[in-house]
Amino acid sequence: MPATSRSTILEVARDAGVSKTSVSRYLGGERHRLSATLQRRIAASITRLGYRPNQMARGLKGGRSRLLGMVVADIRNPFTVDVLHGVEQACREQGFSLLVCNTDNDPAQEREHLALLAAYRVEGLVVNAAGRPSAELRTLAGQGTPVVLLDRTLADFEADVVGLDNGRAVDTALDHLLAQGYTRLLYLGEPPEAASSRQRRRERFRQRLAAGGFTGDVIELAMPPQDPSLARVLADWLAEAPDDANALLCANGNVTLAVAHALRELDVTLGEVGLLGIDELDWCALAGPGITTLAQPTEAIGRAAVASLMRRLDADTATTPPRRTDYMGRLIQRGSTQRQGGVLPPNNRHEPTRPDPGDLA
Repeated sequence: MPATSRSTILEVARDAGVSKTSVSRYLGGERHRLSATLQRRIAASITRLGYRPNQMARGLKGGRSRLLGMVVADIRNPFTVDVLHGVEQACREQGFSLLVCNTDNDPAQEREHLALLAAYRVEGLVVNAAGRPSAELRTLAGQGTPVVLLDRTLADFEADVVGLDNGRAVDTALDHLLAQGYTRLLYLGEPPEAASSRQRRRERFRQRLAAGGFTGDVIELAMPPQDPSLARVLADWLAEAPDDANALLCANGNVTLAVAHALRELDVTLGEVGLLGIDELDWCALAGPGITTLAQPTEAIGRAAVASLMRRLDADTATTPPRRTDYMGRLIQRGSTQRQGGVLPPNNRHEPTRPDPGDLA
């Protein structure tokens, strides 16, 4: 029989010479009830006919959709893209399909997407929050849908959280810059608003600044890359103390890109003015002498988010208290922070930490 994209279970059963019930058991996770011979015959017929099960219909009938949902604040963000890859890979290994919704940092779209994913009866959600969707997430959780927060927490909604240890990431970056001889530092980030990770990075920088050991400032950017006003802002800051050992710490990849463009416009030599960005991007190794970065273990973060959902879907661990799984960043030193006599302390060569073994079960 020629392959067709609209083959049915009944056609598979006839082709394999088995009952429709046997095919349903094969597709529904009850293969242990079939002999090895029957399994091989059904598998061969499925391949020959090009049969694809209707996952939505099966979910409505059996109460399971085999779908996980992921809501992201900005799908263009390199961090999001890399974590998404880890989530998708883990979903596939667990036998789930992934539905991804991008909110474009719009809380209204975020609410709409959460309602849409609920309508599709997703079995779990990974949420990189753009706004404060706590009420919507509480409703979903109350209906039995587990939620894992990615990178950003919500003050009034408790759930498993997976992301970077932001305080220690800033410590790693500052320790490196100070070891390289930079003593006047500028922290550049986007407005923190509801993003707890941005808030934590900025807060930690200010704590270290208040403790002494270096001088510095904080600037929050609300501008796209290559905006000419950023070059003026950096030129003014550098002109205030041109003889000092100045360095710039960028809070994420978007800011690093914007600052790199501005410094190039100003004809600033990287290294003479230090530049370090949180988040590793492919182009960072190619810009000038290379830009030093603090890389996040994005693949591990994405996989840990799915592992948390799997744990919540397991009846034996569904009601355990919420966990936070924090990963360490890995410093990648390049020429943008290389000053004569600077040394990279061994204890700053961080590798990503691993979550508890239960997180990966």
